[in-house]
Amino acid sequence: MADECFRHPRLAALYDALDPDRGDLDAYVRVAEEFGARRVLDVGCGTGVLALLLAARGIEVTGVDPARASLDVARGKPGGERVRWLCGDATALPPLQVDLATMTANAAQEITDPRAWRATLRGIFEALRPGGRLVFETRDPARRAWERWNRDVSYGVTEVPGVGAVESWVEVTAVARPLVTFRWTYVFASDGQVLTSESTLCFRERREVEADLAAQGFVVEEVRDAPDRPGLELVFIARRPARPTTAEHPAPAAEPPAPAPAPDTA
Repeated sequence: MADECFRHPRLAALYDALDPDRGDLDAYVRVAEEFGARRVLDVGCGTGVLALLLAARGIEVTGVDPARASLDVARGKPGGERVRWLCGDATALPPLQVDLATMTANAAQEITDPRAWRATLRGIFEALRPGGRLVFETRDPARRAWERWNRDVSYGVTEVPGVGAVESWVEVTAVARPLVTFRWTYVFASDGQVLTSESTLCFRERREVEADLAAQGFVVEEVRDAPDRPGLELVFIARRPARPTTAEHPAPAAEPPAPAPAPDTA
């Protein structure tokens, strides 16, 4: 289930205003250009910022997200009609053959259940054409980003057009590696309403992610640094092979040995 900040209509409408700098998406636009992608699947598309950037460049984009409120925001933006929006996740996609699949920001880490994570990777694998690529980012656990998620560092007041002033801050509530849980608080000056949204992220080690990808048939081509957050994140580029792999089509079970001939008693 999506976090409250994505599925609550009042919070979903604030998402872009509270996080206006999406320079992190420039790298994904460049990756789409680098690989000549003409069809893209954006998993965890949220309010559609990346999907709309790509669609404006003439790319055929499918955006999928479990938060209907966020998709409603995305659909209502200029150019929203250019994107195919799906409410759901990558485990139950319609038939697709895309050149590139993306999971930006926290999308990959928000899938905390191991079975759901494996099913997501498998769903994306099936949606890619042979030779297509999956690109996503995850925070490097060694940098312990959660240690800076506190009210002193994160507190701010944002003036949102048509809404008024909104206070917001984040606090970590539990650390049980690889899971880290935190709570965002939002206070609306216009009516005093206080809303909270609790999230949990999974901080996977690089070797674990590489093994998970390989288990679903991917070939890990490269692990890059995030250009907007150097040294803090890992950007995985994985390819669906042009030819079937063992993970995609397991080898058939070995035939039982033929029975030994009966002894000659003549």
